[in-house]
Amino acid sequence: MPADFPDRYGRDVLSSGPPAHHRRPPAAREVPAQRGLVAEEASTGFTGAVTRVEKIAGELIVELEDGRGVRRTFPLGPGFMIDGRPVVLTRAIARTAAPSRTRSASGSIYVAGAKARTARASRIWVEGTHDAELVQKVWGHDLRIEGIVVEQLEGADNLAERVREFGPSPGRRLGILVDHLVKGSKESRIAAEVMALPGARGNVTVLGHPYVDVWQAVKPARVGLTAWPHIPKGTDIKVGSLAALGWPHADKSDIGLGWKRILSTVRSYADVEPTLSGRIEELIDFVTVDHA
Repeated sequence: MPADFPDRYGRDVLSSGPPAHHRRPPAAREVPAQRGLVAEEASTGFTGAVTRVEKIAGELIVELEDGRGVRRTFPLGPGFMIDGRPVVLTRAIARTAAPSRTRSASGSIYVAGAKARTARASRIWVEGTHDAELVQKVWGHDLRIEGIVVEQLEGADNLAERVREFGPSPGRRLGILVDHLVKGSKESRIAAEVMALPGARGNVTVLGHPYVDVWQAVKPARVGLTAWPHIPKGTDIKVGSLAALGWPHADKSDIGLGWKRILSTVRSYADVEPTLSGRIEELIDFVTVDHA
């Protein structure tokens, strides 16, 4: 062949050097032997899915199961193929599951071991003992974290006077929850009077639920009812409700025990009507926003 004629085929295939066109076999990559991984044992051609990896007599073995249910074990390591490429099967490292976040009764993230924050000057006011106990049971964790104190009014009749005495200001807000806040009710007129007070705008909010008593804000299914009973005007709503449930209702002691029984069925905000739970969330946001 002339010296200046291009050699289209490269070196003589019979020469001692390796042919330029021969490629090195691809390096085997490491693959974790996860359960269900399909691999072929190269020397036998046995192909199957990984069913287990374990140590036997000091040696790690991998078990493969083929499509007919036949199982065979092989030493874990090199000598396997996946999709026609060599691999080294390695022991899969078990993943540590991310710790699940615990939720408080209100649905917020529960902060384990958190100390109660020093009480803010701002307050949430509710009408009575039962309102306060329900709020504390469901939102108590949030209130402690935020440093919010819930106080009882013992009724809303003197609310405007109480607000004047409190002296709300930008760093001293009031969030007020009242029962039966519906158009035309006594409570709606009281709320309007409060919001007209000097300094109330931006520093006071009055929210409420439509129920005559906070008992009815607990979902009736929690006490075995499809709906809370309609109590005729002139009958104490607590007495009437206990009577409808077939529970003792003769005196204040029975009423107190009846409420404790109802409250014990409340596990989280999901057991409270949204018309109450939504208002509580708004009040907490209102008294904590823009505070250091």
